[in-house]
Amino acid sequence: MSMKPELSLSLQFADPRHRALLPRHKVLRFIRAALELPGEIAVRIVSAEEGRALNRDYRGKDYATNVLTFDYSHEPVVGADLVICAEVVEKEAADLGLPLLDHYAHLLVHGTLHAQGYDHEADDEAQCMEARETEILAGLGFADPYRRD
Repeated sequence: MSMKPELSLSLQFADPRHRALLPRHKVLRFIRAALELPGEIAVRIVSAEEGRALNRDYRGKDYATNVLTFDYSHEPVVGADLVICAEVVEKEAADLGLPLLDHYAHLLVHGTLHAQGYDHEADDEAQCMEARETEILAGLGFADPYRRD
């Protein structure tokens, strides 16, 4: 069994609606599975209001999105803040017919990959990132998030 990189995690619930669903050990497990180097990562679960303000202020997009990644360093330690909007995650999971925890796991993996420099703006980047997400999530026991049967 390979050793997983060290991870310092700050887990914050500005919106507490899913606190019971996301105990620290699960969030650590999801992020560690996607982490390739040691990391210092803060995960903040926010309301739609806070998510919208951050998305508007930092990306120029005036709506709440599911996950925002603020990456500060890639090496030798991955430093990032992952901001996840509880209301958006809840709605997307319902719309996709997914268990809420499955969608959170996907977004935590997705955000962690972004924190390490992965991107999905170009088609080839998107295919690479999606394949990596699918592989990591399968290792965690979750279905392919991009396959809709």
